[in-house]
Amino acid sequence: MDKYENSGYDDIINLSRPVSSNHPKMRISDRAAQFSPFAALTGYEAAIRETARVTEKKHELSEDAKTVLNEKLQLIIDSIGEKPVAEFTYFVADKIKAGGAYITVYGSVRKIDEYNRVVIMEDMTEIPIDDIYDIEAKMFRYL
Repeated sequence: MDKYENSGYDDIINLSRPVSSNHPKMRISDRAAQFSPFAALTGYEAAIRETARVTEKKHELSEDAKTVLNEKLQLIIDSIGEKPVAEFTYFVADKIKAGGAYITVYGSVRKIDEYNRVVIMEDMTEIPIDDIYDIEAKMFRYL
């Protein structure tokens, strides 16, 4: 017994595949895209990655540490004409979740804007003075 016998398709089973005169044949790569996996939870993977991303809490400096930082900033201000080179470690708040990260920048100091409370580096990086955690430079050897 043939597998197509009495199947109800006897009249069309041996016909050739119909070809449209209006639409071009679909490329195999486009046809395969129709069967790609469906992401029912769009954005779920990104949300999981964001939740897993670690941020740091901003450390509060003691009064002694603030005094030392102020002295270092004053030394930089006093030698600003010589374009002092320093390494600043400062806190950058995360734009999405609580906390942030500590970043270290090394380079020449262009200006200290005391009114806006920012240190402006030669490459125009702006470092908020209130977020500075530490400053290192050769000129501080004796502090």
